[in-house]
Amino acid sequence: MTSRRSGVTSARDLHFPDLVWSHFSRPRFGDFDERVAAAAAAGMQGIGLYVFEYERLRTEEGRSPADIRGVLDSNGIALADVEVARGWWATEGAEHEACQRIEALAYEMADEFGVRYLQAIGPYDCPFEQAVERFAGLCDRAAAHGLLVGIEWLPYTNIADAADAQAIVRAADRPNGGYCVDIWHHVRGANDLTMIEALEPERVFAVQMNDGPLTPDLDDYKPDCLANRVPPGDGEFDCVGFVKLLAKMGVDAPISLEVCSTRLWDGPIEEAAHASADAMRRVLAAAGVAS
Repeated sequence: MTSRRSGVTSARDLHFPDLVWSHFSRPRFGDFDERVAAAAAAGMQGIGLYVFEYERLRTEEGRSPADIRGVLDSNGIALADVEVARGWWATEGAEHEACQRIEALAYEMADEFGVRYLQAIGPYDCPFEQAVERFAGLCDRAAAHGLLVGIEWLPYTNIADAADAQAIVRAADRPNGGYCVDIWHHVRGANDLTMIEALEPERVFAVQMNDGPLTPDLDDYKPDCLANRVPPGDGEFDCVGFVKLLAKMGVDAPISLEVCSTRLWDGPIEEAAHASADAMRRVLAAAGVAS
């Protein structure tokens, strides 16, 4: 089963509920061609890419942007998302320098491939007012390259929930500044749907879907979320209800399948792509959302 929008190749033409295969649904490095082909075979419209995997492709494998574009275009896949800006709050030092490097790679990707979205995460180690100012600056720089910027809240940081992200986004007040809504960090975090409902739907620039048990497999949040996710609908989260809510709100962002699973990593890449895409389509059908 493939999507009605199979073959879309412009990331900026992607909308809800088009499917993007998140970079971290596979190991961080390697198998770029196979990743793209598997996403296409599973009927997805785009992939996400980690900035340092892009750097590795350019430097270690010696690929030009034209080489990378050829792989994407031959499979009808858009390069939709860039992961991940961190340290954006800093004005000097190692965090600032690392973020400058990340931004340079992300902006090259946006200019070369028409990427639509850059993910940003915390924590920030500065006063709130500085975080707001620096996030606004990140948005301004990204806007020059046609990028939307979304804050993904992470419960183990000081941007722990949707309300924390909203405080920064609203104070920064940039048209391309918004949110990434990841069901994992919602359910395993505040788990408060009123926070999701309070988000401005036009500022939800990324939706990340996955599933898992309500009781964590590991006590440590971060390793658990990077290893033990399952495809949407295959766990205990209310994926159908979550999709219904986003649709009711009028969210228009494509759906990124971020199924970080060591079990799926160990199996064939084609099976991992199909497992997540097919599961998501079942969730969409149950939610009454045409795919």
